[in-house]
Amino acid sequence: MERKYHLFDANGKVLGRLATDIALVLSGKNRVDFTPNIDGGDFVVVINSDKLVVTGNKADGKIYHRFSGYPGGITSISFKDQLKKDSTKLLVAAVYGMLGKNKLRARKLKRLLVYKDNLHKHKIDVEHK
Repeated sequence: MERKYHLFDANGKVLGRLATDIALVLSGKNRVDFTPNIDGGDFVVVINSDKLVVTGNKADGKIYHRFSGYPGGITSISFKDQLKKDSTKLLVAAVYGMLGKNKLRARKLKRLLVYKDNLHKHKIDVEHK
C-alpha cells in the first residue's frame, strides 16, 4: 500500500470543517480498500494554519486547557491567543478529537504535517480545495 500526500490550504477555512476532511483522509476512509482495523490512511500536509477562522464568538469564548498533573497545574488559553502563539496546535487538537479513540490514533496523527505558512518540502499527489 502506497501512501499519498494530500495538500489542504487552511486559508479562510473554518477549523471544524477542515478538521473533519483531514480526519477522513488520515483514517483512510476516502480509499476504496478501507478496512477499519488497518492503518491505511495517507499523509496530510496543511499550509497557512495562521489563517484559520472559527464561526460565532468562538475566537474569544473557546478555551483550551492543559494539565501538568500537579495541584494547581491547569493552564488555559483562548483560541485567539493560541492562534497568535502557535496555530498548528489548534488544528492538531481538532483532528485529534475527530479520529477514532483506539490504538491507531497516535499513528494516524503522526502523518499530519501542519505548517504556519505555505512553505513545505513535500511532494504533493492530491490537492484539496
